[in-house]
Amino acid sequence: HVQLVESGGGSVQAGGSLSLTCTASGPTYERGCMAWFRQAPGKEREGVAVVEADGTAYHADSGKGRFTVSRDNAKNTMYLQMNKQKDEDTSMHYCAARYGGCNFRTSDYNYWGQGTQVTVS
Repeated sequence: HVQLVESGGGSVQAGGSLSLTCTASGPTYERGCMAWFRQAPGKEREGVAVVEADGTAYHADSGKGRFTVSRDNAKNTMYLQMNKQKDEDTSMHYCAARYGGCNFRTSDYNYWGQGTQVTVS
């Protein structure tokens, strides 16, 4: 049973930077996809960035040029560096994982963290 724990959320001023970390425990996950999603109040959960087991990364349009996702398989950890943050980035950010390739469909992810709040003001 894979468990995901996010950390690094908090408050930041618009234009600032924040870094999130997701650590996986349980069965090793080095062959699966890891992903970041976010959900603002009253809105659907949306994909932010995903990273394949080999490190190939994809970023949603909302974060292209501003966000960078990466992972360290040896540490079972994924990171999200968020720069030039905007007010609309304010949301709960979730780490997710699945066995298989990456996509941005929330329904395809088997494992979820509890989330970490990011507030931009």
